[in-house]
Amino acid sequence: MGVASPYHARRALPRVARPRIVAAKAATQGEMGMRMLMRRGLASLVLACGLIAALAAPAVAQEKKIKIGVVYDLTGPFAGGGSDLHYLGAKIMIDYINRTGGVEGYKIEPIYVDAQSKPDVAINEAVRLIEQEKVDMLLGFFSSAECVPAAARIEQFKKFMWITTCIAAPVLEGRNMKYVFRPQPFGRQWGVSSTAMVAHYSKAQLGKDPKDVRIAIVHEDGAYGTDVAKGTAEGAKTVSLEVVLHEGYSATAPDLSSMITKLKRARPDVLFHTGYNPDITLMLRQAREGGLRFSTLIGHGAGYGVYSKLKETLGADASHIFNVDPISIWQANAKALRPELIPLIKTIGEDYLKAKPETTIKSAHVGMAASNTYLFLSDVLPRAIKKYGGIDSEALRKAALDVDIPEGGTMLGFGVKFLGEGSTMAGQNDRAAPVVVQYIDDKAWVVWPPSQQEREPVLKLPASSPYAAK
Repeated sequence: MGVASPYHARRALPRVARPRIVAAKAATQGEMGMRMLMRRGLASLVLACGLIAALAAPAVAQEKKIKIGVVYDLTGPFAGGGSDLHYLGAKIMIDYINRTGGVEGYKIEPIYVDAQSKPDVAINEAVRLIEQEKVDMLLGFFSSAECVPAAARIEQFKKFMWITTCIAAPVLEGRNMKYVFRPQPFGRQWGVSSTAMVAHYSKAQLGKDPKDVRIAIVHEDGAYGTDVAKGTAEGAKTVSLEVVLHEGYSATAPDLSSMITKLKRARPDVLFHTGYNPDITLMLRQAREGGLRFSTLIGHGAGYGVYSKLKETLGADASHIFNVDPISIWQANAKALRPELIPLIKTIGEDYLKAKPETTIKSAHVGMAASNTYLFLSDVLPRAIKKYGGIDSEALRKAALDVDIPEGGTMLGFGVKFLGEGSTMAGQNDRAAPVVVQYIDDKAWVVWPPSQQEREPVLKLPASSPYAAK
């Protein structure tokens, strides 16, 4: 027999076997169908997961942020005069707010820039932050020389500006700003406070009635120094102190010997000085070399608020110098503050010393910027979001005008209520005030006003001082 073909072999199979093949074929087809369905189902599942991931991805990527342009002088003469410490205070507070949850679901995204101690750079950087970085608002500003023109430019953009530092009255006075706010005291208050203290103690400590006390007012001739000097002159007139010299100079002057000569001729009992760090150092060095003598030296903020710089320049002769500034948050009367502020002040101090472990006396500058930044982030900004529906300039303006904080409600001790439209000083905190501090043996003591006083002032320099009147 020949070999049967596969066809014939299949035909030769018994009929009972054929259904099994059909069943097996059907089973095979069924399995293939199931596998195809499974593959299709898996593909659909993958596609669905991809769609879900695609939809979810923007929610993660688009975390709610508030972009704040933070402007300080990190280089140049203003940096050493206190601006770098204000930057540190603001940064400490922004970092604290972010690590404790942000503001109403928003994370703060600070964009720090260096104004380089130059007004034109401050203005250009502010404009760049607004136009290119698309910041929602601006915060900071140390120097009044920068603040005056920068505020006007930022107002033109209708952007919100929160000033933590610069104090000159012309920043706000008579300009009817809508979107510029300053929780700080303003410059003339510095001079009024210091002259009031001298008049109060002149008889007991200088042996003279106020009308017989000879004072000299010297200052850098920018907006800051000029405004403080104006307040000093006004204060002197109010309490009847005799002004024997009122002189301005450029903060960048390389030589102040001619002014020292004028001071020697004027023979003041009390020298009121307003300046930054380099010019303070220059003036006091040339005063010592030129034999200038006086009983009392009162500095007005800026470089006088950085004790480490005074000590570096003068050594032990820094003792008994006065400084006028908002109170250091580490010296504010804890019993008069809101209880929740006390642990926060401690945290700021710890972060300060981590950043600058060489610190002897914690500068009021750091606490000043931290307190004023905290006021904005904890009070104004949340109200703008919750009550006025956003973070645009109009919402922030309304939220700022709503602030009504009594004395003791800020880390600086004073309250907050901003003057509104129609006021000569629109945007100014009407409840802010500075104090007078005296450095004695590497400690800072609040000596004026009496309500904040830790000890009475000592108006006469010690006999060991090279500046002490003989």
